[in-house]
Amino acid sequence: MIRHELEAREAEYLAPCASRSRESKGRLRPEPEDPIRPAFQRDRDRILHSKAFRRLKHKTQVFFSPAGDHYRTRLTHTLEVAQIARTVSKVLGLNEDLTEAVALGHDLGHTPFGHAGEAVLDRLMPGGFSHHGHSLRIVDVLERDRRGLNLTWEVRNGIAKHSKGKDGAPLGGEPARRAATLEGQVARVADMIAYVNHDIDDAVRAGVIASSDLPAAPLDRLGRTSSRRIGTLVSDVVTATRATRPDVELRMSPPVLEALTALRAFLFEAVYESRVATAEMAKASGIIGGLWERVRRAPEAFLDPRTLQSDGTDAAARDFIAGMTDRFAVHLYKRLFIPRPWVTGAAGREDEGGTVRGSAALV
Repeated sequence: MIRHELEAREAEYLAPCASRSRESKGRLRPEPEDPIRPAFQRDRDRILHSKAFRRLKHKTQVFFSPAGDHYRTRLTHTLEVAQIARTVSKVLGLNEDLTEAVALGHDLGHTPFGHAGEAVLDRLMPGGFSHHGHSLRIVDVLERDRRGLNLTWEVRNGIAKHSKGKDGAPLGGEPARRAATLEGQVARVADMIAYVNHDIDDAVRAGVIASSDLPAAPLDRLGRTSSRRIGTLVSDVVTATRATRPDVELRMSPPVLEALTALRAFLFEAVYESRVATAEMAKASGIIGGLWERVRRAPEAFLDPRTLQSDGTDAAARDFIAGMTDRFAVHLYKRLFIPRPWVTGAAGREDEGGTVRGSAALV
């Protein structure tokens, strides 16, 4: 089979510390192998063709439903992460298919309105909510009409361990909190390299900060432009990792890692938790909170009956709201809560789904 040839090529050319498709720990459910594609390439393709991946184009990265053509969305962020991750993996001799699969799948579970939406759902959902945990639920359960994508253990592990939070390091840390494969660790650090740089770019474009506001010390270390900083960070990861025994974890030099985390800290203070962002989060909280209460009052009208039966109303509401795009959430909120003016007649009526009956019409 062609797949055997590709697997033999992995065995011959990848670094000793790389993950090999034929040595995967397997899938949740056994299934026949593809005649052409190795397991990790197949996972990459399944993620790329999923509905959750397509919805990322209308989900917030930092700025809610941006009207400008050049602001990042959750989809363009994901593509930038994948590009950076593949570059690092190629140089280190790692499995690029596995790296790309983790990178493409790492944010599938994000809510509408970005981290603001995630914070609201975390507060509303009993037991809390995390986008990385929900990403795993999407690929394990919700995609393909609740059959899931049935991904390999290595891809699922990388998705589950990619999140760093406000203060977490992009690499290092205790083994239980980092991906078991180097490819998963590459996707994790590529995520931070991407968002720190493109979020600065978008914040400057939006007028939230000026280039002169950026802290001088990290820029002196990393570079004055986004492309220069990304180049410095990628080169440092590769150089520092190759200088050690890269068989367990990825490395960065302390000065560069310190500069990267300093830029992230600046973004939290000046952008993510700024007065403007806090005001927008309040709006997101109102929309998601309103939808949460409304759909739970009439679950049969909105929520998946199979999830209602197997997991209960809260889980079904979480799945429904977390899967929304920004514009779908806003549209549904308007339909459910914002009165629409009558145009003509008193003989008509509107049913629960918004369809006009009789002679009356609504704008």
